[in-house]
Amino acid sequence: MQAFGPAGGDDARMKALHFILEAWEEGTGSGIAPEMMAYAALYTALTDLVASYGEDSVVTLVNGLVPRVQKGEFTLYRSRQ
Repeated sequence: MQAFGPAGGDDARMKALHFILEAWEEGTGSGIAPEMMAYAALYTALTDLVASYGEDSVVTLVNGLVPRVQKGEFTLYRSRQ
């Protein structure tokens, strides 16, 4: 399983991101909490990945996210004390 599909798909990646961001803005603009949008997005992504690649591959992907989250790779706003 490759992140965002095969190399050379940068246009498709950006198009996909654009659609997700539009849906996110529409949902949050309609009063849906960002946390609920995030949960729905993760659930949808994981179910689609399992359907395409199987549980074992998705477990490997998710386990690989643990150290990245712990290192702050997905933290946009860090408070420094």
